[in-house]
Amino acid sequence: MNLNLSNKVILISGGAKGIGGAISRALIEEGAIPVMIDPNEKESAEIIALGEAFQIPMRLFEAADSKKAVKLTLEKYGRIDGLVNNAGANDSIGLEHGSPEAFEKSVAKNLNHYYHLAHYALPYLKEAKGSIINISSKTAVTGQGGTSGYTAAKGAQLSLTREWAVELLPYEITVNAIIPAEVFTPLYENWINTFPNPEKKLAEITAKIPLGNRMTTPEEIAAMAIFLFSDKARHITGQHLFVDGGYTHLDRAI
Repeated sequence: MNLNLSNKVILISGGAKGIGGAISRALIEEGAIPVMIDPNEKESAEIIALGEAFQIPMRLFEAADSKKAVKLTLEKYGRIDGLVNNAGANDSIGLEHGSPEAFEKSVAKNLNHYYHLAHYALPYLKEAKGSIINISSKTAVTGQGGTSGYTAAKGAQLSLTREWAVELLPYEITVNAIIPAEVFTPLYENWINTFPNPEKKLAEITAKIPLGNRMTTPEEIAAMAIFLFSDKARHITGQHLFVDGGYTHLDRAI
């Protein structure tokens, strides 16, 4: 099936590992060009070896970083057709075991660059009638406990998805959010390994995932992203799309 993604330039924060890396690989398979804002050299090189792709080796701490990433993309390719806001980390800054300063830093780290990248990329997305995809988390709607900063940022991402979808209607720019639940990424593996018995903890989690009692793969998240960027999804906007094997909404007693 031709999804009409050939030579489309897609900017991806955290585009070399985990969910972002899977999206970059899927884009290459469809003939698109992922631009990975990611400092990880090894993983980026592996993706670049698969086809046309570009790495911007940096992290997005300030608005100026996002502005620079957009500038470098334009210098290289002259266009931006889509944006995946993806980078972030569940940093366990809670209410009881946290501080106002740590909370503010966590929210800023996980949220601000979503706005910054969209703001600076917008003039070029308008030209392309492009798409924005925000990668959020089921913790935004279920809660997790002990991670106030991260969940506040993830909830804000869902709110911004609908706010931007409305604001950008005149430009025919689609804006959607993908909401993963349990996806075995490198960050997830690091978290699992903090438990005394990681294998037992992982088995307890997968037993609660209704569809197949298994974790969602990064490639399954990427498949949804590819669809949302395609011509087949041109009338889908403002949606929160759960790709989670039924984890968030189905009864755990099933």
